[in-house]
Amino acid sequence: MSTMKALLLTKTGETPILSYTTVPKPTLTPGHLLIKVKASAIQPSDLINSKGGFPLTIFPRIPGRDFSGIVVEGPQNLIGTEVFGTSGNKQAFTTDGAQAEYILVPEAAVAPKPKSLSFTLAATIGVPYTTASTALRRSGAKKDDFVLVIGANGAVGSAVVQLAKGKGCKVLEASRQESADVNTASDPQLSAIDALTNGQGVAAIIDTVGQPALTSAAVAKLARGGTLAFIAGPRGGNQDLTFNMVDFYRGERNLAGVNTLLYSAEEYAVDLRGVGEMFDGNLLVPGSEWKQVRLEEGVAGYESAAVKGAGKFVVVMD
Repeated sequence: MSTMKALLLTKTGETPILSYTTVPKPTLTPGHLLIKVKASAIQPSDLINSKGGFPLTIFPRIPGRDFSGIVVEGPQNLIGTEVFGTSGNKQAFTTDGAQAEYILVPEAAVAPKPKSLSFTLAATIGVPYTTASTALRRSGAKKDDFVLVIGANGAVGSAVVQLAKGKGCKVLEASRQESADVNTASDPQLSAIDALTNGQGVAAIIDTVGQPALTSAAVAKLARGGTLAFIAGPRGGNQDLTFNMVDFYRGERNLAGVNTLLYSAEEYAVDLRGVGEMFDGNLLVPGSEWKQVRLEEGVAGYESAAVKGAGKFVVVMD
């Protein structure tokens, strides 16, 4: 039996344990591709998964939602193709993830790697950009709409900003940064939106932070028929959202939750093909390269990634 090196989550108690170990190499099955993994990001959801935060995860499990790599087994015409992909609702949860030398994925679950991106950068954009794409769809944002992005300086937020601008939306960025259109630190009620929209309010809000007081303030800034789509919420403490129901129904406003774990890798591969084309067409600008850790350093990489302010880490295979 062929083997490979991988990170592996095992669980015998309440909290999973992450280790670097030897596991069986996947065997090609019909309709699938065997990918030699080049890189796999440690996304925030990977960190949550490593701590047992997703009830759907079945252990033992190789983690890693996002990846880039090269097809080494599958249809002859695809051998050698550079690809990238993301997990959807199975990979890294109920099937093995990408933080290993190889990964087996459905043929329809990958997209051509953008030629303009390195393997490491391509391995970092899957979760942020598919989440951003889903949130924008759920919000109903369209050309010329005012779109407020809460947490615009984060990975998902910056992806939303770029994709919304690509749709021709008038984007307002909200974050704790002084340079933001709306500084949420000094203006937690988001009062600046009134002047920025000439009193119209915003047609769509994408909330990537999920802080109840801030989200409640944002609801009040929706225009008639507007939608607030949110991708996160607090994992402890107060999880309740409060808003004026009378104003809400009179304004025909909407709330839309965004749960990326309800979608398949095949569905998200369609999004990634479009995103890849936008990168290669210079319509999207990649972020900076992440800090790289080799596969054998992956456990330490997870420990570092869990430290606030330590930066972002991507596991590289060679």
